Amino acid sequence: MASTDGRRRAAVLGSPIAHSLSPALHRAAYAELGLDTWSYDRFDVDEAGLAGFVEGLDSSWAGLSLTMPLKRAIIPLLDEISETAASVEAVNTVVFTEDGRRVGDNTDIPGMIAALHERGVEKVESAAVLGAGATASSAVAALAAICTGPVTVYVRSRERGDEMRGWGDRLGVDVRVADWASAEQALRAPLVIATTPAGTTDALADAVPAAPGTLFDVLYEPWPTALAARWSAAEGTVVAGLDLLVHQAVLQVEQMTGRSPGPLAAMRAAGEEALAAREH
Repeated sequence: MASTDGRRRAAVLGSPIAHSLSPALHRAAYAELGLDTWSYDRFDVDEAGLAGFVEGLDSSWAGLSLTMPLKRAIIPLLDEISETAASVEAVNTVVFTEDGRRVGDNTDIPGMIAALHERGVEKVESAAVLGAGATASSAVAALAAICTGPVTVYVRSRERGDEMRGWGDRLGVDVRVADWASAEQALRAPLVIATTPAGTTDALADAVPAAPGTLFDVLYEPWPTALAARWSAAEGTVVAGLDLLVHQAVLQVEQMTGRSPGPLAAMRAAGEEALAAREH
């Protein structure tokens, strides 16, 4: 049940959280949709504080966005999670239903697919993934829908390689593992998804081929990365981290508000404005 005064609340949780763009995106969506009684905030919540925070929410709450390190920690606190979230054991969206249930979903995966589709990438015969963290498993899940052949994952440790093979087996993707030392070879793939922290791929920029395919770099700050800048200069297609952030947030807004389609253009503009403000 919603609160009697019509207020609806949502927020993003994580730690650290101060630099999250989610409030800018969601507030822009509420403004565009005319949802004057809706608010969206950010709270610095770690794994130890998560259960207490969730238990303390009242009926005015519509949903939560979750970032690291909470995407797995939230699962035991939920009544139900979607197949998409279960496939990678990660929840980034919680919706509170009218009967008080907590339902978890993962909009990162369909957000990745939507961002690629927006740039004209519908199907690829093979792909490469740089990195093996949580975002890499979501990337493999997204590739399950668009990649018809092998996915080579470039990793720094055997343990991470084994983990990625496990995700491949689980998600029905032919995952092959290569050492990070040979990461320059990844750039020849028709689709490259870079999931590593800022600065990690900078050394690869000089190895961008003359006619590159598509680079999906999940970073949005700083932007462009050295790799993305060189890729664009070589006239390759670049999908930015802000594209992913906006598309997954659109899906969150649709689920939390029940309004569809979400206002993609307004949310992207708000994200771009927020990032530009940080540069000054």
